[in-house]
Amino acid sequence: MTKYDVIVIGAGHNGLTHAAYLAKAGKKVLVLERRHVIGGAAATEEIYPGFKYSVCSYVVSLLRPEVIRELDLARFGLEVIPLDSTFTPLPDGNYLARWSDHAQTRRELMRHSPTDAEAYDQFGKLMHQIAMAVKPLLAMVPPDPTSLNPRELFKLLRLGRHFQKLGARLLYDMMKLMTMSSADYLSEWFEAEALKATMSASGIIGTFLGPRSPGTAYVLLHHYMGEIDAVFRSWGWARGGMGSLSRALARAAESDGAEIRTKAGAARVLIKNGRATGVMLESGEEIQSQVVTSAVDPKRTFLKLVEPVYLDPEFVKRVGQIRMRGSSGKVNLALDALPNFTALPGEGPHLRGAISISPSVDYLERAYDDAKYGSFSRQPYLDIVIPSTIDPTLAPPGKHVMSIFVQYAPYHLKEGSWPDRREEFGDTVIETLGEYAPNLRNIILHRQVLTPWDLEHEFGLTEGNIFHGELSLDQLFFMRPVPGWAQYRTPIKNLYLCAAGTHPGGGVMAASGRLAALEILKDWKKGSI
Repeated sequence: MTKYDVIVIGAGHNGLTHAAYLAKAGKKVLVLERRHVIGGAAATEEIYPGFKYSVCSYVVSLLRPEVIRELDLARFGLEVIPLDSTFTPLPDGNYLARWSDHAQTRRELMRHSPTDAEAYDQFGKLMHQIAMAVKPLLAMVPPDPTSLNPRELFKLLRLGRHFQKLGARLLYDMMKLMTMSSADYLSEWFEAEALKATMSASGIIGTFLGPRSPGTAYVLLHHYMGEIDAVFRSWGWARGGMGSLSRALARAAESDGAEIRTKAGAARVLIKNGRATGVMLESGEEIQSQVVTSAVDPKRTFLKLVEPVYLDPEFVKRVGQIRMRGSSGKVNLALDALPNFTALPGEGPHLRGAISISPSVDYLERAYDDAKYGSFSRQPYLDIVIPSTIDPTLAPPGKHVMSIFVQYAPYHLKEGSWPDRREEFGDTVIETLGEYAPNLRNIILHRQVLTPWDLEHEFGLTEGNIFHGELSLDQLFFMRPVPGWAQYRTPIKNLYLCAAGTHPGGGVMAASGRLAALEILKDWKKGSI
């Protein structure tokens, strides 16, 4: 029987990143994936003949530059194409657009509010400063504030010095951002309703909160830290779909000897004398290893893959209390032609970036109100991209694929079940978008509708939560996934976590996979494995 140094459960982007770093360090690594395709939520699939969907995750926004550089992902086929714009059509036939060209964006904002055009640059500078202040935290293992270990005390001291150097004004601005709602924070800067709504939408993505809920301004910052070639707030498409990013990570891992098995779901972690010793597959096969790392969310790991007899009841209780409320769905379309928006008819650069259905803060808040009481939004927030406008490999000539991220779709419905209401949900999304692009319904060749229930059952996201746990202040940094266990280790010896349920959190970032691998290598060097 082959025995591995490390078994990684789950071939999502964090699991693949984790495997690549460990294989690069000379470890014998096996990655187990339950589905038929790697990538988890970052996968490309040909659901309809000739059309390739980025089924769940659809843009490259948070992928850490150090991962791209250290794993040499460009050599393994990763190419990121920057998004050109954000286009917000409005119900009255007007629109708001922000372009990659700064002067063009300024002229556009002047059309809506000269005051906002002046404030926009200052806001961008402040957000860049805050993002730079927070950026080092994304690459560090959270210290344990309760430990008297000199190493942990030194980390806390270094962290305190980092924030001290920011100066009182920036520290004050950062604390405001961390605690306010995205709508209130942006209202201090801007007056145009469409601008405030479109920007505050970044604070609600993947979170069961409304734009006026405290804490959403941090989620806005989280998305603001998207970075391409050292440019903050830069989002892009992976050529070939999001699956090409996962394939690049897989190739990097395999180039150093890692093995990847699909259709190999883990049933439970094997434990002996309080130590993880391997994995039992759903088929009954047992595979031995020195270390097991879970790249699935903490609830699935500890409540399904580990038998409760091996865990302290208080720890199990804390894991059970992690907020994992799913709030979003996805609709993918194969189109016979491009949508024609009433606000800006015809083809153009506005179709080669993000399209946001977010006309006002009140619109977003009403969408949240529906979800609060157990219904999917009757007029949801939609974040749309048409990647085939830039990458023709995704669809046949003259045809297109459209990706629609939908907020809000609560995991727990007050009436009916998601399998029964899936198509009704899809109809609501099409009707909402059709109010702005009337030709949409007539050009749809195929649609795929994913609800929070589908995200859980098909992709293993507990309650359909795309971040493996909400990004709220009480679930960040040394509180993630639970207090006392924020350093990728677990109460089970040689069982580690490496997914988005750990610091620094959700999105296609790959930071958790990298940091967990580095911690394992430290433990190996110390002889504690």
